[in-house]
This record gives sequence, C-alpha cells and structure tokens, in this order.
Amino acid sequence: MIVEPKKKRKGANTSLTFNNKMFVFLLPALAMFLIFWIYPLLQLFYYSVTNFNGINYNYDFVGLKNYVKIFENGSLTNAIGITLVYAVVTVVLSNVIGLGLAMVLNTKIHFKGFFRTASYFPALFSAIVVGFIWSYVYMPTNGMIANLITAFGGDGAAFNPLGNFRIALFAIAIVEVWKGFGSTMIIYLAGLQTVDESVLEAARIDGCNEWQLIKLVKLPMIASTITINIVLSVINGLKAFDYSFIMTNGGPGKSTKTLMFQIYEIAFTDQKMGRASAFSVVSFAVIIAITIAMLIFMNKREVEV
Repeated sequence: MIVEPKKKRKGANTSLTFNNKMFVFLLPALAMFLIFWIYPLLQLFYYSVTNFNGINYNYDFVGLKNYVKIFENGSLTNAIGITLVYAVVTVVLSNVIGLGLAMVLNTKIHFKGFFRTASYFPALFSAIVVGFIWSYVYMPTNGMIANLITAFGGDGAAFNPLGNFRIALFAIAIVEVWKGFGSTMIIYLAGLQTVDESVLEAARIDGCNEWQLIKLVKLPMIASTITINIVLSVINGLKAFDYSFIMTNGGPGKSTKTLMFQIYEIAFTDQKMGRASAFSVVSFAVIIAITIAMLIFMNKREVEV
C-alpha cells in the first residue's frame, strides 16, 4: 500500500510568516527607544565621572570625585528630604481627594457629568500656566486670597506663603494636588465602576452600612487601582520640578529645592554638567528604589486583602 504524502495546505505558514514580519514594524519604535532613552542614559553615566561643563568638550576623567562631592556638601540629603516631604504631601492629598470625589461621583447624583468634567479640568492646563495662575492667587496684598482676607477685615499684605520658608513647599504642593487630583479621580472612578453591583447588594442584605461597604467591599475590590494611583503619584512627586522653578525658583532659601531643581541648578547655573550627571544617577537610583519598595508593599497588601 502506497501512502501519498500529505500536501501542504495553502497558507499553513501564513500566520508564522506574518508574525515574523511584524517585528519589522517594531524597528522604528526600537530605534527611537535606543536613540532617545538608552543612549542618553549611557551618556549620563559617562559624564558623571568627568568634569564636563556642558559647553566645552575638552573635559577630563575624574572618577568618583563628583559623587563624593555631592555627598560631602549636603546638597543631596537636603534635596532628598525636601522631595520626600513634597511627595508625601502630594500623594496623600491627591489620593484622598481623588478617591473621595470618585466615591461621590460614582453615585446617582444630578449633574454628574458636569462635576466629573469640572474635576478633571485643571489637569488640561500646562504646568507653566498653572504656576502663573497660582502665583497670582498666592500674591500678597493684591492676590486673590489676600484680597479675600482684606475683604473680611484681615491683613492681606501679611499673606505671603511663597515668601515663607516654613510653608512655601506646602504651598506649591497644594498647586500640584489641585492640578493632579482630577487624573487620580478618573482612575479611581474607572476602578469603582468595575465593582459588581450584585456584590454590593449582597453585602447590604448581610447588614453592611455604607461605611462598611466602602471599607470591606469597595476598597479591597479596587486594591490594584489604589496601587496604580499611589505609585504614579509617588513617581510624580519624586520628580517634582515645575512649580518650584516657576513659583519660587527654589526659594526662599533652599526650602523648595527638590532633587530635579538641584540638578537643574548645578547643570545650567553652575555649569557643572558632570556633577549634575552624578546627581542625576543618584536621584535615579533613589527614585527606582522607592518605587520598587512601594510596589512590593502595595502588592503585598493586595494579596493580604
């Protein structure tokens, strides 16, 4: 008995061939990633061990001198402390406000669409526009808040949060929260809308009140959403630069000199690009370490829940 070999079906390897060709479409994105992310990152590490000033390419190799210098003068620890305080304030406020608003806007209230849009509206402005708007709001004597204080019989001229080194950092942190809480709220709202109504109804039948529903049902069911929002808020807080540059220029004194502002000042004001690169490397390591620690902690909490 002669068995004829099976004929290869037409198009049998079409999907395999197609998948191989798909990698060609990844090349432009990969090239952009290598050119604009990997190459600058490698350059950063390279310049961090030189005395490059950002202008003259006739520089020398100095080893770890730049790293030693930033630890010796205390600028790194001061900037880390300021940045951590700023990050904690913005993370807590933006998430508490965002989650609270999402809870309210997830209920059956009138004009729900309007309130959602209004809450997200500040996120549409650029940081420089927001910075200039709030500089007027905080302005002593003629600013919006100062005028309100004067109208109620107070001393509006004495109101100057951006000129007070004790509260300037908190003043610009409030601006960050005002701009960002809408984005946080949208993510929380998306998470809450995935909670099955039948689960909530079953909890109500078991005797849960609204607070118990939030604590025992809703929050555990959106644990992954909480993780996403907190990690994004932490990263955003640790790379803060815009408002300290626009509104206070790092002052008064050094009270609002965050990590990113310190890097900017060393690189472009002092023209010490090599030292700024070393500062950036250490800052990058700090941000990565904090982010990983947060992810591990939040993921552990999700498992426990």
